[in-house]
Amino acid sequence: MPPLRIVFAGSPAAAVPSLRRLLDGPHEVVAVVTREDSPQGRKRVMTSTPVALEAEAAGVPVIRANRLAPVTEQLRALDPDLGVIVAYGGIIREPLLGAPRLGWINLHFSLLPRWRGAAPVQRAIMAGDVETGAAVFRLVPELDAGEVYATVRRPIGAHETAGHLLQSLAESGAQLLAGVVDDLAGGAAVATVQQGEVTLAPKLTQADGRIDWAASAVAVDARIRGTTPEPGAFTELGDERIKVLDALIAHDAPQLDPGRVELRAGRLLVGTASDPVQLVTVQPAGRRAMPAADWWRGRPAGAAVVAS
Repeated sequence: MPPLRIVFAGSPAAAVPSLRRLLDGPHEVVAVVTREDSPQGRKRVMTSTPVALEAEAAGVPVIRANRLAPVTEQLRALDPDLGVIVAYGGIIREPLLGAPRLGWINLHFSLLPRWRGAAPVQRAIMAGDVETGAAVFRLVPELDAGEVYATVRRPIGAHETAGHLLQSLAESGAQLLAGVVDDLAGGAAVATVQQGEVTLAPKLTQADGRIDWAASAVAVDARIRGTTPEPGAFTELGDERIKVLDALIAHDAPQLDPGRVELRAGRLLVGTASDPVQLVTVQPAGRRAMPAADWWRGRPAGAAVVAS
């Protein structure tokens, strides 16, 4: 199997396991493309992407670009055999799309064609899916629509957050991706047309994190887990905004009116359209994370008791 010259495009931590697998394998990663440094944290310190840090530590040339069109000629000059993209955060168009001899492949964290788009893991949890996975497919101009080379499936845990699920899929997906790259190098890769209903997974906004207490407990729980850690689930009591970091359905608790907040037997409960939801860990605006019951006990008398 002759080694391939690979251009890798990726940015967040979820792409690092795939890059690491390729760097440890028989092929040559000739360059890594990643998003430009951006301000992070309260002090807004300019910070490289996790992929950039991994590539630089391995001595691989890094190209920082928020759009690929301006660096097309630079990448074509590298004469790559294959392009690999994992959560880069940008679109690849012609002539770059057809530049590598074997084209581009994409590791996507869903069972395509379900959840095409930027937030497949979050949308799967929020929709109440019981199973998800990862797919490696051939990149085409249409969004996440190319033929699929390989998939890996796994159940979604009842208490699993988007952050935990993405971390797990990043690891299993990296192994899947490395296998497809080897098959492409050896001429054994076979791709099949996507089959099934197409659903879309647009990028989440802050508004997606707002909890609707008029929904069922199952739906509330799914929204909290699906938006954790980003953009974060939240609710409001009067003019106080509270981020909900951890919660669970209180199946054994008496029903409360939707949005009604009560401390019962040491548990902070909020009513929904069905069972109450217990808030376990919260983070009030501008403060540290804390046990929800402790936060509630520390609120002033007369403070709002209905969440919205």
